[in-house]
Amino acid sequence: MTETANADDLSNTVYLELKYGQVTIALRPDLAPQSVARIKTLTGQGFYDGCQFFRVIAGFMAQTGDPSNTGSGGSKLPNLPAEFTTNASFLTGTVGLARTSDPNSANSQFFICFAPATFLDGQYTIIGQVTAGIDAVQQIKKGDPQSGAVVNPDSIIKMTLAG
Repeated sequence: MTETANADDLSNTVYLELKYGQVTIALRPDLAPQSVARIKTLTGQGFYDGCQFFRVIAGFMAQTGDPSNTGSGGSKLPNLPAEFTTNASFLTGTVGLARTSDPNSANSQFFICFAPATFLDGQYTIIGQVTAGIDAVQQIKKGDPQSGAVVNPDSIIKMTLAG
């Protein structure tokens, strides 16, 4: 039996606490097993607590997961190989791993889509889907329309594993 995005599967669920409310994310190990394992490891270590949404573009996405809050940092773990998929799309609430121009450079940074972004399909790793709290995600403070740079950005209060 393969694992799917099932909101009842607490072993593959994370909670993201924002000042706007709690967000529930169903992780997708069926699409990206190594990437999901990394998110779970870092979440369990408290890595994401306090990370800012340093790049936020209205109508597109909110990016976080860099403890330096610069967009150029990550964890001390090695970069991950790309786990691109062609059988899932970036839709509203899809969570993907951020990377540089090198497809195998994802590490700890992730983004949540505000709206469908199917132009990312097959080019970025999908790690999960918001199953509750998309209204809280939509309230994350937006940045510059071009660069996404945010002045006084919102932060993750706490990110925890459900199970």
